[in-house]
Amino acid sequence: MPVFKILDSLRPTATGVDGPPAWFLRIGAPIFCKLSCICLIFHSTSTVPYKLKLAWIRPVPKVSYPVQPADFRPISITPVLTRIMDRTFVQKFIYPNLQKPTLSLIFHVLFTFNPTGSTTAAIITLLDKATHLLFTNPYVIVITLDFSKAFDTVRNSTLLNKMAQLDVPDHVYNWLVDFFTGHMQHAPNKIR
Repeated sequence: MPVFKILDSLRPTATGVDGPPAWFLRIGAPIFCKLSCICLIFHSTSTVPYKLKLAWIRPVPKVSYPVQPADFRPISITPVLTRIMDRTFVQKFIYPNLQKPTLSLIFHVLFTFNPTGSTTAAIITLLDKATHLLFTNPYVIVITLDFSKAFDTVRNSTLLNKMAQLDVPDHVYNWLVDFFTGHMQHAPNKIR
């Protein structure tokens, strides 16, 4: 996806450590898209600047009128530029490889990390499978697990071992290694 299109379609979002807010990048899309060569330099040299590896942890209210700490959930706010770089990188190198994965990476049903995957598609597939099973069985037991925080607990080395199995150029894999090396989250001293 061209950088202009990504910048021009940015939604209002929290500003990360890098500073420029999404609205500013969206308005300046005609000018900033010319700077996309910087992203290409990062990709070709397999480097990610330190500032683009930082994320702020911010409390977000879970209820309308929060009064106690349990009424908040922490979110990780990455720099807007990092999100743009990630999106272009994933769309260009990762998604195409997940469409034709190696045998060790094949999943029978994959709804995440797939451009056409969604929770709606997963629920429809689950409902269809359960309905078909009810034709030949008196009942069906469905067990679901919530892995929403699972990615936060994945070891980078495990993830990189899986990425090494994809058919990606060496500089792409090396960029991933650099991206995950030194990637840090921190809570700012004061909440803005």
